[in-house]
Amino acid sequence: MAYVLPLRAADDHGLDELTGYLRELSGWVDVVVVDGSSPELFARHAAAWDGLVRHVPPDPALRGRNGKVLGVLTGVALARHEHVVIADDDVRYDLPGLRAVHGLLDRVDLVRPQNHFDPLPWHAWWDTGRTLLARALGGDWPGTLAVRRGTFLAMGGYDPDVLFENLELHRTVRAYGGSAATPAWLYVRRLPPTTAHFLGQRVRQAYDETARPAWLLAGLAVLPATAAALAARRPGLLLKAGLVTVAVAELGRRRAGGARVFPAHTTLAAPAWVLERGLCAWLAVGRRLRGGVPYAGARLGVAAHSTGALRRRLARRRPDDLVLWVDAAT
Repeated sequence: MAYVLPLRAADDHGLDELTGYLRELSGWVDVVVVDGSSPELFARHAAAWDGLVRHVPPDPALRGRNGKVLGVLTGVALARHEHVVIADDDVRYDLPGLRAVHGLLDRVDLVRPQNHFDPLPWHAWWDTGRTLLARALGGDWPGTLAVRRGTFLAMGGYDPDVLFENLELHRTVRAYGGSAATPAWLYVRRLPPTTAHFLGQRVRQAYDETARPAWLLAGLAVLPATAAALAARRPGLLLKAGLVTVAVAELGRRRAGGARVFPAHTTLAAPAWVLERGLCAWLAVGRRLRGGVPYAGARLGVAAHSTGALRRRLARRRPDDLVLWVDAAT
C-alpha cells in the first residue's frame, strides 16, 4: 500500500515528531511526501527524511489553486501500489488502522475513516462537538481518505480549484460510478492544530457548507431562532434545544464504539459549536458574496461541486487528462 502526504509547512515546528512518525510508517507502507514548502524548508525536510520516504515537490505541470490537491494528484500518480492512503500531516495511523483500510479497499473505491483528536486541548474539545454531531447525522469528514489508484487515474483525478477537497474527491468517485465506505468504527488519531490555526479556520470551515445547502441553511437558522426565543422571553426553549443537541452528540459518541476514543464530556461541546457555526455561517455567506475565501494569495469561491455537475464534467473529460478541470468552464 502507498501513503501520500501532501505538505506545505510554514515552519519546522513539529519536524522531529513528524520524522519519527514517517520512520515508523515507512516500515509498513511506501510513503510519498509531496512537499510544497519553501526551498529552505524543503531542503531541511529532504535532509531529515533521506532514505525514509520519497520526497518530491508538486508536479510543476499541474495547475490549480488548492496546493493540497496538487500534492495529492502528484503523489497518487507516483504511487507504486493500487491502494493509496491520502493523509494530512497531522494524521497518525497505526498498523491496525492501515490494515483495516487495506482490507476495505479490496471491496470499495474510496474509504473515509474517522479521526479523533489526541491530545485534547480546549479547541480540539470544541471541534469534537462538531465531530459527534456529524457522526450522528451520517458521518464526519476527516483529514484522510483512501482510494484505489486505478479508479483515481481513470476518473482523471479531481478539481484542484475547490476548498472542501475531501468532499470533492468523494463526490467525484461517486459520480464516476465508484463505491465508497464510511466505517464509523475505523478510528485514526489526529494531532490538534494550534489555537491560532483553529481560530483562523472557523469561517473557512463554515464556508465548506456552501457545498451542502441543507447544512448551510441549518447553520443560518441558529441565530434567528435564538433571537426569536429570547425576544419571546422563552429561554426554556434554548435550554431544551441545548439538551437535544447534547443528546444527538451522545448518539454520535456511542456509535460504533466511539466512547473508547471520545470522552463523555465532549458531548457538552456540541451546543457551543452550534452557536459558533450559527455566527460563522452568516460570515461565510458574506464571504461568498465577496467572491470566496482567501487562499494562497487568491480566492476560492467553490467549496465543492455537486455530484450532478461532476457527472456532466466526467462525461466531457479528455482521455488521460489527469487534472480533470483545468480547461473546463465552471
